[in-house]
Amino acid sequence: MPRWKALPQELDPQVREFAGQLRGLVDRSGLGLAAVADRTGYSKTSWERYLNGRLLAPKGAVVALAEATGTPQQHLTTMWELAERAWSRSEMRHDMTMEAIRISQARAALGEAGVAAAPLAAGRAAGGGGVSTAAAPGERGRDAGRPPSDPVRHGAAPRIPQQPLPGGVRDHEGRQGGGRRKVTLFLTGTVGALMLLAGAVLLTDLGGGEDGTGAAAATPSARPATSGPGLPAGVGCTGADCTGQDPEAMGCGGQFAGTVARATVGGGLVEVRYSETCGAAWARITQASPGDTVRITAGPAEQEGTVDADADAYTPMVAVERAADAEACATLASGTTGCTTPE
Repeated sequence: MPRWKALPQELDPQVREFAGQLRGLVDRSGLGLAAVADRTGYSKTSWERYLNGRLLAPKGAVVALAEATGTPQQHLTTMWELAERAWSRSEMRHDMTMEAIRISQARAALGEAGVAAAPLAAGRAAGGGGVSTAAAPGERGRDAGRPPSDPVRHGAAPRIPQQPLPGGVRDHEGRQGGGRRKVTLFLTGTVGALMLLAGAVLLTDLGGGEDGTGAAAATPSARPATSGPGLPAGVGCTGADCTGQDPEAMGCGGQFAGTVARATVGGGLVEVRYSETCGAAWARITQASPGDTVRITAGPAEQEGTVDADADAYTPMVAVERAADAEACATLASGTTGCTTPE
């Protein structure tokens, strides 16, 4: 079964080439996505999107991948800049297409509104001042020859009571204002309906999630939105608060972590990863097989992780005062076991 999914057919050739370059770097490094996420500080889910062409990797992720794989940053960032321009052009074309669709829908809705407003315009032209010549339900037809200024005193359609008008304004002028209010309310309702329609189209455009049918609202990041007092930006815990937490999600990996002990168990590499910033350690195993497990212990504290199809895994964190307090051990599906020794 191939490791990578086929890239989307509609992907720009420049973006397609860049995604292929990133895939090649990961393949040559021998790292699984969990290890890439741990070493770069960007989540495994985000890397799945980047490497499958559903989202363009941000420049920071590209630089972090270059550092993790020992690749010269200059060439990789040059490729990223070309891909970023192509991605922006594709987004612009998509936005223009959606704008054209919204304009077409708005014109169609306004056309229907014009048909509905025609009787009002005809009544205004025939009766003058916005007084309708159509008979209300249960009302006899009005005399077509009656002057517009002569108020209707018999058989008029019921109206909503209104406050007295100032300055001796005549009754027919009040009805003229009522007619204008009806037209205004009608048009207001039409505009409101169009705004709701545009909002629904926009929400549909922005939706989609991981299947790539819509743009992401923001670049995915595993880092917490806030940091604790005195911690670097993106770091979400320290000491005992880190126990049981995902080092990737808490921002303790990447530039804030290093390997302090390692061992080869079977064909896999077991490491103790330690973050002085977070005051915590976790275990990682790479080049392993599905079903292999890795464990981190520090005194009575213990956390465990299991290898999946990515051939690597890491554990949640345990709080430690010193790097030497933590030990990582692996138990392979074959039954082989082994633990790290401090470097």
